[in-house]
Amino acid sequence: MADRLAALITHFPVAARVFNAGPLCGINTVEEDGVHGQLHLVRAGPVEVVHGQHSLQVERPSLLLFPRPLTHRFVTDPTRGADMVCAHLAYEGGPGNPIASALPPVVCLPLDALGGAEAVLGLLFEEAFAQRCGRIAVLERLLEVVMIQVLRQLMETGAVRGGMLSGLAHPRLRRALVAMHEAPAREWTLDVLARQAGMSRSVFAAAFRDTVGRTPGQYLQDWRIGLAQQALRRGRPLKVVAAEIGYGSEAALSRAFKAQTGSSPREWRNGVRARQPG
Repeated sequence: MADRLAALITHFPVAARVFNAGPLCGINTVEEDGVHGQLHLVRAGPVEVVHGQHSLQVERPSLLLFPRPLTHRFVTDPTRGADMVCAHLAYEGGPGNPIASALPPVVCLPLDALGGAEAVLGLLFEEAFAQRCGRIAVLERLLEVVMIQVLRQLMETGAVRGGMLSGLAHPRLRRALVAMHEAPAREWTLDVLARQAGMSRSVFAAAFRDTVGRTPGQYLQDWRIGLAQQALRRGRPLKVVAAEIGYGSEAALSRAFKAQTGSSPREWRNGVRARQPG
C-alpha cells in the first residue's frame, strides 16, 4: 500500500517549538498569533481547558492539539499544577498548510489511545522532566513524530469527517489522493483517477465529492497551487515549477494561480515577503 502521509509530510512539514516542559500551575493562557497551532501533552494532573465558549476537563494523561491559531486557557491546581509539555506548531505554508487545514479545531486524545506511541511518549517525558544536554532539540523532534502518530490515529479510527484526511482514510479514494500527491504533473483525468481507486467513473466522482468535499479536479488544482506557493516562498523560479506541477507554461500556471488566490504569483510572493518579520 502507498504511504498516505509521505508526500504530505515531505512537501508540507510541521515543526514543533517547545515553550513549556514541566509543571504548569494556576491559570495560563496561550494567545493565538494568527500563525501557529499548539500541541500539548498532559502527563499528570487534572486540567481544565477553555477555548471560546467551550471547555474540556482532562482527568487522565492526554494529548491536546490545536492545529490552527486559537486562544485557549489552562486551569490547573495553583500549587500542584499539572505536568505538561507544550509546543508551538509551525507549518510549511502557514495556517493554510493542507495538514493544518484538514484537522478539526481541537483534538483531545487519551495518551493510551494513541496506538504505537508508548515508546516515543516514554522517551519524550523522560527528556522533558530531566536536565540533559540537547533536551529541547530532542523534545521537538519527538513531538514531530507524535504529530505523525496523531494523523495516523485520526485516519485509522475514522475520527475525521470530511476533507483530505477523510479521503486518505477511505480504502479506495486514498489511492487516487496519494497518486495526485506523488505525481502532480501527470494529466489526471477523472477516468484515470477512478481506475487508480478501482471504482467506476460515476461512483468515484460522487464518493470523492461526498468524502473530500470537492471534486477531484478542484482538489488537484488546490494541491498544485499549494505546491506553487511553497516554491515561491523558497524563491524558486515559476517557469521551472510550472512543469513540475502539471502546467505547460509559466503563463498557464500564472492564470491558474490568480484564479485560485485572486493575486498573480508576483503579487502573492510580494505580500508574503512584506508580512515576514525583519
